[in-house]
Amino acid sequence: MKERSPEMADFGEILRAAGDYGRFQKRLLAGLLLPTMILPMHFYSVMFTHAGSAHHCNTDWILRASPNLSTQEQLNLTLPRDQDGSFKSCEMFTPVDWDIESIREYGINLTTRCSDGWVYDTSVYKSSIVSDFDLVCEKANFVGMAQSVFMGGILLGSFIFGPLAESFGRKRAVQIPVVLMLIASVGSALSPNFYVYLATQFIVGTSYGGYRVNYIILATEWIGVAQRTYPSALCAMLGGVGQTALAGVAYFIRDWRSVQYVIASPWALFILYIWIIPESARWLLDRGKTEEAEKLILMVAAVNKKQIPDNIMEKVVNNKKGENRGTVKDLITSPLLRKYFFTVLFAWFSLNVGYYSITLNVGKFGMDIFLTQLIFGLTEIPAQIVCAWLMEALGRKITVASVLLLGGFISLLLLAVPQDSAITITALATAGRLFMNMGGTTFSVYVQELFPTYIRQTANGIAAMVTRVAGMLSPVLNMLAVYHSAIPVLVYSGLAVASGSFCFLLPETRRKELPDSTEDLEESRVMQMKRSNPVDDAHLSERATKL
Repeated sequence: MKERSPEMADFGEILRAAGDYGRFQKRLLAGLLLPTMILPMHFYSVMFTHAGSAHHCNTDWILRASPNLSTQEQLNLTLPRDQDGSFKSCEMFTPVDWDIESIREYGINLTTRCSDGWVYDTSVYKSSIVSDFDLVCEKANFVGMAQSVFMGGILLGSFIFGPLAESFGRKRAVQIPVVLMLIASVGSALSPNFYVYLATQFIVGTSYGGYRVNYIILATEWIGVAQRTYPSALCAMLGGVGQTALAGVAYFIRDWRSVQYVIASPWALFILYIWIIPESARWLLDRGKTEEAEKLILMVAAVNKKQIPDNIMEKVVNNKKGENRGTVKDLITSPLLRKYFFTVLFAWFSLNVGYYSITLNVGKFGMDIFLTQLIFGLTEIPAQIVCAWLMEALGRKITVASVLLLGGFISLLLLAVPQDSAITITALATAGRLFMNMGGTTFSVYVQELFPTYIRQTANGIAAMVTRVAGMLSPVLNMLAVYHSAIPVLVYSGLAVASGSFCFLLPETRRKELPDSTEDLEESRVMQMKRSNPVDDAHLSERATKL
């Protein structure tokens, strides 16, 4: 078990002296949160152009027999029909060397697969990866591959950049993804073929996961207990703004390559200032880099126009630890950390399965896909304001348990609604998705407060990896609807209800200092037990030790 550092236990006092929510913190938040408006736009291809458009075989061969055929007559003579009367999208009549009168009189009976490419309906999208790379018919499953590769990149980013933040600092783990995101986004727009597109989207996903898992840690470790809900709530609100903008971008720009350039351009701005983002002083102290931490704290105090007492600075100067290294083993061997860790993993996995299952089905609710996406984005903003208020008014535990339970029960109502009730289905899906997202917002704060500094980013990184696994499994879960439409809803709703119930096992962390050691958590546990069950201190200490 990691030994407690008295100096680090007083970091909250140092931060209050330097200003725990002054001009410095507001500038830091602005710099770190602006990119979160753009992150939702990277789901553009997954949610819009991956869906493709109507298509049929290219049958221009018949124009050699009669160049003046109307489009409708050309289709009637060259394409077979399905049972519902529509033209088949992956078959055509076998080309023949006849004159047009013979074709009209006798018709063609033999069919074949498309041999000269496809013609795509451009009424919705001028171009998409489906039309540019011909991801139809035998290659139709490649679209699902692209979604999985993107989600896999997010998973890898969480896996790589979580531990990177523990070893090399929060700042580096934020800066590198920004650079990669700009390069890969431009690369996606320039992709000459599907395989290059897959590679660039994988890097985009890796950058996405790396940035998301680290920026919130860096922001939280510089902010005091009273304002700690702000970073996560503001991020979710700006994400709602980004989703709203995504609907506009997708509606007005129907060429997928142009959209990729639009998405990439803000990253060119972020890359100009991301290098001046400061490191976490808490992380520097935990690594024994006292001189750097002292300079940063003095800088923060100057920006916030605060004067730090000498006795406070002595606590920084005297901190020469530097041997603290947290591993996954620490999360497993400590009974208290283990309980928190697996409860968080289960809940965060469950809410993300529901969130992505609903989000990736945006085009299947019966309403216009652009309008549905606009509704998704606009409703996020007030929902996150309510979520921030609930976290402060009710606490983290009650909030996350409540929103998961509500999200699960509301999603179950989708099974009771007729499939042709587009407005009702969209309303229920939006509400269920909102509650899932509110749960994610709460956990972004909660996970920082549940785990000590030396293991915080490791725990957060692993939790983020689990959420990305949930994102990768969501398209697979949605595919199970071919067996029965209720299966996906039952699975993600049931998981949300079950995990919401387990969240009542977690402690309340509202307005408490971030723990720097396992002993801090145990002391906090003892204090909570005293308030809820007043028995003698010796008995409480014995119970806490066993826990």
